[in-house]
Amino acid sequence: MLALLFYLPFLLTFALFGVYAERKVSAWIQDRLGPVNVGPKGLLQTLADILKLLLKEDIIPKAADKPIFKVAPILIFMPVFAGFAVLPFTNGLYGSGTEVGVFYILAILSLEVLGILAAGWSSNNKYSLYGAMRSAAQMVSYEVPLGLAVLCAVMTAQSLNTEIISLQQGIFSVDQNYLFGLKGLGIEVTQLGGILNWNIFRNPFLLIAFVIFFISSLAEANRAPFDIPEAESEIIAGYHIEYSGMRFAFMMLSEYGVMLLGSVFAVVLFLGSWNTPFINIGPVRLADWTSGTMGELSAYLWGFFWLMSKALFLVFVQMWVRWTYPRLRVDQLMTLCWKYLTPAGLVLVFITGVWRLLMI
Repeated sequence: MLALLFYLPFLLTFALFGVYAERKVSAWIQDRLGPVNVGPKGLLQTLADILKLLLKEDIIPKAADKPIFKVAPILIFMPVFAGFAVLPFTNGLYGSGTEVGVFYILAILSLEVLGILAAGWSSNNKYSLYGAMRSAAQMVSYEVPLGLAVLCAVMTAQSLNTEIISLQQGIFSVDQNYLFGLKGLGIEVTQLGGILNWNIFRNPFLLIAFVIFFISSLAEANRAPFDIPEAESEIIAGYHIEYSGMRFAFMMLSEYGVMLLGSVFAVVLFLGSWNTPFINIGPVRLADWTSGTMGELSAYLWGFFWLMSKALFLVFVQMWVRWTYPRLRVDQLMTLCWKYLTPAGLVLVFITGVWRLLMI
């Protein structure tokens, strides 16, 4: 219910403004103006495009496998939307507090490639099939370094619960067992954490893991310079070449959903989640934090503000990278994954294990 009432409207709103923001970012990088005609400073341009997609005819190729063709965009979108269920958007606000939240996200996102393959194969178009096979090879390959980077963060936190990982990055020198004890007792402690207690600072090797995670998340989202599944100069539009109208809109919504999901996931694992980067001095009741009974709306709003500020900055970096770096060739993409990122991830897992054993 929380996903329908909060996450879905938020995702739709993000996609609406994200498309506009990317057009403006690309214009800024390329010394252009971007949208300027529809609405003040082009603010309504994306809304006009959405209305156009809603009114366009839903064309299905005559030779397509119609049942699979129709359901493929939903198969692409649903795993992305489901991934938000275990991500906290502020302290105490999350869809599910499952103890295996990190594992759930990795598992559910791996299903997205099935929808892409279904879209490419069912279109009965060689360019669509090429794009789908490229995407499958790319996403399956980059799940390996991405998983290794996530494993480094999980080894440091000693938990798969995204809420626990978030709480640990806001309290200075508190391990998981101690945290669980204070959670039920409501004992007051002094929070010193701030930015120095984010995972990338608690374990400096996690900074490299974060870079690997970020690069792999670009490949998982088919974003440039890893956009060979929809390379316009080679295969026109890739796996969604035959789609139009609302089904095409679902695919674009999925792309921006993956961007936001990957950014929020990165913030939770490495960048302090909803915790402020500033040092807090004074008594903090952990029971109030974890039970969501702080009594003030401002507490939830500040947590949401810090989480989304960090996530939207990473989204901006993704847009920046797209309009700055050229597209990689297929051989370069696989070389980066299997010869550089994966070995580096394995070394980081070993180093993180040693670091965790030496942590006090």
